[in-house]
Amino acid sequence: MINRKKRSVVFQVIGLIFLLVFILAGVVSINFSDLFNEPFPAKTDMEMVLIPAGKFIMGADDSDRDQRPLHEVYLDTYWMDMTEVTNAQYRACVNDGGCMKPGGSEYYIDESLDDHPVIYISWFDARDFCAWAGKRLPTEAEWEKAARGMDGRRFPWGDSPAAESLANFDDNINKTMPVGSYPNGASPYGLLDLVGNVWEWTADWYDDNYYQTAPKKNPLGPEIGDRKVLRGGSWFSLVDIVLRANLRKKKPPEVRDYGTGFRCVFQAD
Repeated sequence: MINRKKRSVVFQVIGLIFLLVFILAGVVSINFSDLFNEPFPAKTDMEMVLIPAGKFIMGADDSDRDQRPLHEVYLDTYWMDMTEVTNAQYRACVNDGGCMKPGGSEYYIDESLDDHPVIYISWFDARDFCAWAGKRLPTEAEWEKAARGMDGRRFPWGDSPAAESLANFDDNINKTMPVGSYPNGASPYGLLDLVGNVWEWTADWYDDNYYQTAPKKNPLGPEIGDRKVLRGGSWFSLVDIVLRANLRKKKPPEVRDYGTGFRCVFQAD
């Protein structure tokens, strides 16, 4: 636990260095008091990372139709969980009466897996946990910016193909791993496990044509739908193209399975 916390501090420092570079280059503006004032609730021990206001590149022109076109999006400042929500953190919500127990109870109650991402979680379960914690699920755009940064990279670590040292994918472990196990795969902001390990629910309904008409500022996704968007791939994703930060997956919100978890965001009023 101590080592993981030390790693997270290192990557937050790296993330701040990236922010300073962007600020000095005039790419983003930021109120520096936000960097040291953590306004988010503390119902869990989850560390959160600041994603500053500004524009980023979303989508891809060389991918499936639902990821086209490549376009610029502006997002307000928000905070995102450093890692996926763990079994232990989710159990606290269940014990407090704020969440339903997940499926796969043997996995969930195994204390040796306390620091693994909680799975067998529906979109509704994820929404309820985030609400209990005083947060919410990230929008698709918020998730993608956190993963890609400002330079339009394909993966959180850059444009090089996925490797076993960067993410848990391709059945190379054949199960989930403790959150934060792949520091070399950190995003430009220092977030961990954004690709691989488990798919992550987002707030948005899925529409394969949404990018054609989406707002250029703080897009929230379609107003209605029958499937929710997931991002990031999982431990059994077999090709590194699935781990690309622009890739979109959809699934009915009531589905629970062994490859899906989530993380939350917070946005101060």
